[in-house]
Amino acid sequence: MNADDTRARNRFIAIQLVRLGGVAMVLLGLLVMNGRIDWPREVGFVLAALGLFEALLAPLLLSRKWKTPAE
Repeated sequence: MNADDTRARNRFIAIQLVRLGGVAMVLLGLLVMNGRIDWPREVGFVLAALGLFEALLAPLLLSRKWKTPAE
C-alpha cells in the first residue's frame, strides 16, 4: 500500500466517523427531547441540529477540502 492509498483510506475513515458522530448526536438530541434523558429540552434541539449538520454537511465539506486538484 503506497502513501496515496493510505491517505485516501484515512480520509475515508475520518469522513465516516464524522458522519457516525453526527448520527449519534441526533439520536442523543432525540432522547433528550423525548424526556428519556433528564436534560433541558433546548439542549436536545441544539444537539439534534448540530448532529444533522455534522452528519449531512460536514462530510461534504471535508471531501471538498480533500479533493484531488485537477491537473
